[in-house]
Amino acid sequence: MSYFKISIPTFKTLSFLLISKNPRKTLISFSISPKSMASSWACSKCTFINTDSLKPTCQICLSSKPNSPFSSSSSSSSNQEKWSCKACTFLNPYKVSNCEICGTKNSLLSSSLSLDDEELQVGVGNVFLPLLQKCTASKRKSGDDPVDDFGVSRGIKSANRKVVDSVADECTVLGVSCNPKSFGKSLAASDEVQPKEDLQTLKILSYNVWFAEDIELRIRMRAIGDIIQLHNPDVICLQEVTPDIYAILQRSNWWKSYKCSLSFDTANTRPYFCMQLSKLPVKSYSCKQFSYSAMGRELCIAEVSAQGGTPLVVATTHLESPCPGPPKWDQMYSKERVKQAQEAVAFLKVNPNVIFCGDMNWDDKLDGEFPLPDGWIDAWTELNPKEIGWTYDTKSNPMLSANRKLQKRLDRFLVGLRDFKVECVEMVGTEAIPEVTYMKQKKGGKEVELPVLPSDHFGLLLTMAAL
Repeated sequence: MSYFKISIPTFKTLSFLLISKNPRKTLISFSISPKSMASSWACSKCTFINTDSLKPTCQICLSSKPNSPFSSSSSSSSNQEKWSCKACTFLNPYKVSNCEICGTKNSLLSSSLSLDDEELQVGVGNVFLPLLQKCTASKRKSGDDPVDDFGVSRGIKSANRKVVDSVADECTVLGVSCNPKSFGKSLAASDEVQPKEDLQTLKILSYNVWFAEDIELRIRMRAIGDIIQLHNPDVICLQEVTPDIYAILQRSNWWKSYKCSLSFDTANTRPYFCMQLSKLPVKSYSCKQFSYSAMGRELCIAEVSAQGGTPLVVATTHLESPCPGPPKWDQMYSKERVKQAQEAVAFLKVNPNVIFCGDMNWDDKLDGEFPLPDGWIDAWTELNPKEIGWTYDTKSNPMLSANRKLQKRLDRFLVGLRDFKVECVEMVGTEAIPEVTYMKQKKGGKEVELPVLPSDHFGLLLTMAAL
């Protein structure tokens, strides 16, 4: 027997449906009111939410009631070690070769990894990390570099539908504070940030994370988290962050190593926004509104201290997007975008060390050359002169292959440095997430199944060194 959780938009009740695998058996549905939720408890074995706090056993699997709503797998089974199923999170006895719920194979029995290492792989997150490799200075052919696209359809289908909601969602259901330490050992292990290799080297990550929340949002954000863990950037600049994306990223253990430019309360007041995170000491975070923006765009600035106290300004933005609409259907917002770029560089160029990055939405044919101050460089064209560098590419990015053709170098690093030198700039997030797909409806009503990448844009990772 299996169950599905259904959240009611009004949040007045929570409804549940029990579905038997035997079609002859009767289906059972019921609801939980906020009053009964207050006394409910979640089974540590099957995650079912039991409404009767007096009953000592789970109504579904008859497991004993834990001491706390979300005790870890180790505390819930003191007599027998368990392994968490990668597909459905069910806790199975350690020696069982296949999941008792969905039949997924227990890789622990055939792996030489220790239990701790395996937990790192099957815990919350790490959907992408095992396939990633360290950033290197090696060149990538432009045709291999996937890029971002606009207007993906709302239809969804995932080949990885066995993946269920994380424990953090159950925290939300019960109103329990989401403390990662209470989720057990696997979460903490899976989200550890790798130590820096070279204290004289700084890394800056810029990523448009894509606000399309209807396309495998949690899995995509976990994949972006895997990229962050792998490369361990000193400063992160994100665009198109929504309150839900903020909440997902905030639950990750790597988040604790950074100071964020926005509080959750502030983030929750806006539909989407740019934000910055820094491991380096932060002197200040600030935002400067552009003189004109129909889309509420702004320049976000982080004043940080690099090694030896060297001042460094890292700024990010999401310049006005080309989005044709009525009445003429030709609003590309080029004049506004150029003016915003001019305002940004005029404000930033007074600083001796500046990194200006983000989704510039720049179109060289329409907008002309980016207005770089004297002494500044475009990191991509400077370091990779033979590569086109499209960060949004419907040809190279298989997730966007059903969209209209669009190939643009929308995302950029513009750099003006006195005390540092740039060493390399590379694309990240160019690989599809394993076994995850969605359905895209093309013109004429035909649907196609496409892979899912962390975002519709590729991210950019800049590596620089002190002089």
